[in-house]
Amino acid sequence: MGAILLGALTLLWSFPAEGLRCICDRPQCENTTCVGKKCFVSRSLENGHVVRSKGCISSNFQEQCQTAAMEQYAMECCSSNMCNENMDVQLKEVPREDTSLKNLLLMIFVPLSALLVLGVLLALFSWKMVQHCQKRQQFTHNNLGDLDLVLKGSTVGDSTLEDLLSDDCTTGSGSGLPFLVQRTVARQITLVECVGKGRYGEVWRGMWHGENVAVKIFSSRDEQSWFRETEIYNTVLLRHDNILGFIASDMTSRNSSTQLWLITHYHENGSLYDYLQRMALDTETCLRLASSIACGLVHLHVEIFGTQGKPAIAHRDLKSRNILVKNNRQCCIADLGLAVMHSQGSDYLDIGNNPRVGTKRYMAPEVLNEQIRTDCFESYKQTDIWAYGLVLWEITRRTVVNGIVEEYRPPFFDVVPSDPSFEDMKKVVCVDQQTPCIPNRLYSDPVLSALAKIMKECWFQNPSARLTALRIKKTLKKLNSSLEKPKQDY
Repeated sequence: MGAILLGALTLLWSFPAEGLRCICDRPQCENTTCVGKKCFVSRSLENGHVVRSKGCISSNFQEQCQTAAMEQYAMECCSSNMCNENMDVQLKEVPREDTSLKNLLLMIFVPLSALLVLGVLLALFSWKMVQHCQKRQQFTHNNLGDLDLVLKGSTVGDSTLEDLLSDDCTTGSGSGLPFLVQRTVARQITLVECVGKGRYGEVWRGMWHGENVAVKIFSSRDEQSWFRETEIYNTVLLRHDNILGFIASDMTSRNSSTQLWLITHYHENGSLYDYLQRMALDTETCLRLASSIACGLVHLHVEIFGTQGKPAIAHRDLKSRNILVKNNRQCCIADLGLAVMHSQGSDYLDIGNNPRVGTKRYMAPEVLNEQIRTDCFESYKQTDIWAYGLVLWEITRRTVVNGIVEEYRPPFFDVVPSDPSFEDMKKVVCVDQQTPCIPNRLYSDPVLSALAKIMKECWFQNPSARLTALRIKKTLKKLNSSLEKPKQDY
């Protein structure tokens, strides 16, 4: 448009006439002036550049002076000599948004939008968690039968440990508390006294909000056991009366050194090894201890199918030192640092990454002669059964029959040194094929005689010939029923 109007203005100088003298900056003008009916000043936008012009307008084009200012062209006229000398005209300004207002609106609405999205996500997450908990509780109730699984939970504050481990559901593992809660609990524990030491490190009695807890502090050389036990407790559904109750795991700094803590329930009776040295047992207590260990072993060995199930687990280091005695005279199995996990669905065998081997005194023949099938999960379960037979032997030796009881002794105490080597055990168990001697007095009691039979069936050289944990559990359950019937009749 500007080009058209400028072309029209060019015609002004083709109409010479008497009139007003005006300032003119066009090339056609002489002495920078011109004569016309009116003087004008104009501005136009051409190719992004502003062009300013002054000159005369004839009567034929006076209507040009009526043109309103536009974005690309503006013009003003005057009616006196040289009146356009100091005149100027401006193009029409384009209204622009208030950027400060725009920025302010962005500052308000962007955080609000983010909060809204976050709120929606949290609401969805909460809804999913509620459904998740309901499904797990229904699964446990409908499918686990006499496994006696209890799903445990997760709140902090003034809660007791019982509240922490029995309310609602956890982060989805069905085992320990959520990791953040674990670290909170760990930092609130006060160590009171050392109650045990071993090659793994130390066990302390600690206090948490007035309640006793056990704190197992791993030595740096047994770091892999801490990692493995932490991994298993936090990924597997392990809550069971006969498995040591896990509370938390944490890596903490004490006295300028890093300590690896595993925090569990505290049982003042200590290990079965310690308990048997202090206490002589009656037949009922003997059977109670043996049955509870078998129940714990069944829970480890069995795979529970479902969304919130658990893989099968083999302990690999079952012994009286790794079994704790509760106040109700039941046992719970501890120390899963060497455990192996297996999922039948995916046929995945998780052996872990721990170079440590089990306790030599309790090793099965196939382990000692290095013929165990390391790619077969059943092989690991069968080594647990061998070790269970040895633990059962330790328990029955300390059971009173006709007023007679033996002093506590570890398995093979009479044929190997107190700290036997691998070769010592291999000669006795594999070459000589010896098993612990069963006291004759046990055969005078029907219950202990049955236990002696179970021991022998745990000690077959052929691993596949040994009893399963489930068969042992069912046999002991029948024995317990036979022990209770005479009391009921009486």
